[in-house]
Amino acid sequence: MTPFKVQTVQARWALPLAAAVALLDLATKAAIQRIFELGEVRPITSFFNLVYVMNPGAAFSFLASAGGWQRPFLIAVGAAISAALAFMLARRAMHPVGAAGMAAVLGGAIGNVFDRARHGAVVDWLDFYWRDSHWPAFNIADIGIVMGVAALFVEGIFLQPRARRDDA
Repeated sequence: MTPFKVQTVQARWALPLAAAVALLDLATKAAIQRIFELGEVRPITSFFNLVYVMNPGAAFSFLASAGGWQRPFLIAVGAAISAALAFMLARRAMHPVGAAGMAAVLGGAIGNVFDRARHGAVVDWLDFYWRDSHWPAFNIADIGIVMGVAALFVEGIFLQPRARRDDA
């Protein structure tokens, strides 16, 4: 038996979905890096800018000024999460909403791990704001992660089999 064998139906579409999220993320980041100078801001609307910033930390720039140790740590955590999600998608049957959520998280994790390994930081380029209050800049990988986690919550709260709810 091979150590990593696809045994679920959802893996046939969920793993390509994860790859699509990662590729879209990496393609948009490459375009921003090609078109923008680091630190450049281009206003689009009264509440949205395109920007080019590098985030050496995690979500909301957590650990951004940690001195460098965070890079290998965040790469290791992202790689471990990616491997676990890929394994679960390949080996465990689940509701399609949960599988799509895992795939989105997996694609986002892969995109951000690739950035950290290649650039030492994550390229962020979406900047939403209201007056002088800016949401931290983010990217497609972050959208995949947030939407994926939301799908997993929906699946876990509303769509899990009744037998599992009754056992709790």
